[in-house]
Parts: sequence; C-alpha cells; structure tokens
Amino acid sequence: MSVPSVKELLSTNPASQEVVIDGWVKTFRSNRFIALNDGSTIHNIQCVVDFENYDEQLLKKINTGSALKVTGALVESQGRGQNVEIQVSEIFVHGDADPEVYPIQPKKHSMEFLREQAHLRVRTNTFSAVMRVRSALSFAIHQYFQQNGFYYFHAPIVTGSDAEGAGEMFRVTTLDAKRPPTTEDGEVNFKEDFFGKETNLTVSGQLEAEAYAMGLGKVYTFGPTFRAENSNTSRHLAEFWMIEPEMAFYDLDDNMDLAEDFIKSVIKYVLENCQDDLAFLEKRLLDEEKTKPQAERSYMALIEKLKFVSENTFKRVTYTEAIQILRNSKPNKKKKFQFPIDEWGADLQSEHERFLVEKHFKCPVILFDYPAKIKSFYMRLNEDGKTVGAMDILFPGIGEIVGGSQREERLDVLKEKMAALNIPEEELWWYLDLRKFGTAIHSGFGLGFERLVLFATGMGNIRDVIPFPRTPQNAEF
Repeated sequence: MSVPSVKELLSTNPASQEVVIDGWVKTFRSNRFIALNDGSTIHNIQCVVDFENYDEQLLKKINTGSALKVTGALVESQGRGQNVEIQVSEIFVHGDADPEVYPIQPKKHSMEFLREQAHLRVRTNTFSAVMRVRSALSFAIHQYFQQNGFYYFHAPIVTGSDAEGAGEMFRVTTLDAKRPPTTEDGEVNFKEDFFGKETNLTVSGQLEAEAYAMGLGKVYTFGPTFRAENSNTSRHLAEFWMIEPEMAFYDLDDNMDLAEDFIKSVIKYVLENCQDDLAFLEKRLLDEEKTKPQAERSYMALIEKLKFVSENTFKRVTYTEAIQILRNSKPNKKKKFQFPIDEWGADLQSEHERFLVEKHFKCPVILFDYPAKIKSFYMRLNEDGKTVGAMDILFPGIGEIVGGSQREERLDVLKEKMAALNIPEEELWWYLDLRKFGTAIHSGFGLGFERLVLFATGMGNIRDVIPFPRTPQNAEF
C-alpha cells in the first residue's frame, strides 16, 4: 500500500477519512501532540494521541528522532498553524531514539556540531530545506539543458590530464605506498601502476567535453570534481560537483548569453517550486544576521536576492573597464581593500568582484576579456595579443559563480600557448587532434554547483550545502 507523504496530507481536504503516515518524531508534547515529519516538506503534521488509551511503555518510545507509522482520521485542525491534523487510532514504532544519546534534540545546534553529525543533520529543518533546494536545482539544471538541445555527457573521473594546469590533484594509484617500484634513476615507476602512467582524480571534465561537443554539437557535464587545495575556508571543498556545458560554433557572446539565460532559468525554477523552504531559509538568515554588525549584514533578504538575479539583465564589462573602476574606487583610494588594485593585470579577488556587483553596478556582472597571463592555456587569444576571450559571472554576496571562455580553436596558437607553459604536446595529443580535424569556434563555461546552492539557500559555509563535505583533514562518513 502506498503511504501518502506529509506534504500531500497537508494539502488534502479534511474529510475524516482514515490515513496512514510514516515519519520521524520532531517533538512529542504533553504525551498528546506528536509533530511528525517525513522529509517531504519543511512543515510537520500534528498527530493527536488520546494517551489514556495507549500503553505507557509504547508512549515512552515516542521521542524526538523515533520513526513511527501512524494511522488515524484526517480532520480539520483545532490548533493554530495547520489546516489538518490526524486523530490517532494506531501507532507502530519502526525504531525508537533514546533521548539520552540521540544528538539531534529540539534545540538550537551550532553548524560545527552538526557537521560532526553529518549523517543525522538532514533531520533538522535547516538541512532538510537546503537539501530539497539542492535537489530542485539539480533537476532544473538537467531540465534546462535537455530542453535546449544539449546531450548529457559523463566525463571520466580518473584522468591523466590536468585541465586547469593548477597541479593540485589527487593521485590515483595501486602502487605500494611504502615500497613503490622505481626506475633506474630512483623515480617512482608509474609504468607498473594500474593504468601504466600517472593518473589523478579529475579537476574538470571540460577538455573531454570539448571533444564530444565537436561531434554532438552541444553537451554538458554534471559530475564530481576534485581539488587537492589545502584551503580550509568557507568557500572551498576538496570534492564538489561541476556543471560544464560545451558548445560547438558558439563564440564568447553566445557563451555569455547562454550562461545568463541558464542561471536565470534555474533560479526561477527554485523560486516557483521551493517557496516553503526558501521562506524558512530566509527567516533563518534574517535571525542570524541580527547578531552581526550592521556593516556585515546582507543588503537584501534571500528571496529578494534571488529575484534580483533572475529579473535583472547582467551588466557586461571588460576586465580593463573593471580595473579602471576599481582603481578609482573609494575603497581602493582609502586602502580599504585587502588586495589593493595598482595596475592592469591584477587577478581580481572576491572583495573586488563583490564591490563591482553590490556597490558599483548594483546588478549581476559579467566580466570578459581578461589578461592572458592570469587565465588558462585553452582560452582563445584575442587580436590584441594580450587578452583572452574569457568571461566570469559575478553575483552579490558570493563573487564569481561562473567561469568560462571561448576555446582556442587555432592549432598553431594553441601549440604556442602550451609550449610557453611547458605543457607537453604528447600529453594532450588528442586535444590537439580536435584542432587538426574539422576545427571550429567553440565555447563553454563551468559552474561550481555548491556555489549555486550556497547562493540559493543563503547558507554561509559551503560545507553546509553538500551532504558529506570533504575538506583538508576530514573524510569522515
């Protein structure tokens, strides 16, 4: 028998019909009122127990965290805050939760504590709301690309190439860590490793996605990526999910158009389909911000910020224009920036990006045409010989959320760029082949999924928008 969800029951007209519901106890008050939740909604359903008709030993098992099956009549609620409630006729305890040891009690817990209980934290209102929003965003992303003629492409997780050239990669090996085989020179002999060469966990599926875009036209990846950065910050994870579309015959303008339309579309989906969760997360954020100094508070509430992005045209500004604005800005002149902007060629930091979005333009910003020296080898060199057709999308409160570019399709130029960075041609022979056989202009971008979830939920730490965060010195669960 199919049991309805709490979400379904809460929107059902009460007609005293008998219903069955499964869920976990949020609270049990006065031996009479059970607040039951099954994860389908932020709201609980109230189950009213006539305790005099129940065995005391059974009632003792009804504690926060216990899993129950409740049978009873769905009736109009007499209390405030809900339209319907269940007059309980039968209770079955799937599993109890000893209040002496169950850690998720109905009180305020710190985020640090809940990270230590990552296997149970999804039972709290905050984390259930965040994870439902995360799920909705995932669906909206697939829906957008599928409806716009893209093919879902699964990039390899184990790779021999470093797409970002950052070198911060996790090695994949079956060699004995204590006594690896060595060459005559005393180096580790990776020819005896499982793949016969040095391999790593992927930092990006972009290069492989380019190959498939050059045959299927438009593809996108949505999968896990890994960075061995020793960054213990609220913005970094060692394992995270990336969305990377690649499009044949798209130039930089087409790329910017797509990225803007894509982001607006998925945010609109969440605004329409996650109203209860967003309302809860907005209230949570407002309560949290009351404890902060005025200068550190968001200048927009969560839902307002999401509408701000989905309803405003993104301002497009060249890197050169942005540098001029930043150099002449009050914070720069008064030395308020942690990283002062002195000259063209500086790599922009989050404080600069947020100034442009929040203070100067007061709308989302797309920066493009960056200095070649601070961008990756695969980005197309512009005619000026010093900038590349790269673009970053900047959001309020978060800074960069998307990074992309028109890719370098000219074989000779790509070879020159690789040589200048000491990237061996034999390592990327297949990538160069794409420029030898039917090359064409093409573009793509990458969006760190957790950054998007962070923005959509108003959470302050990226470790709180992924189920089991992987960070330096932490691979628990």
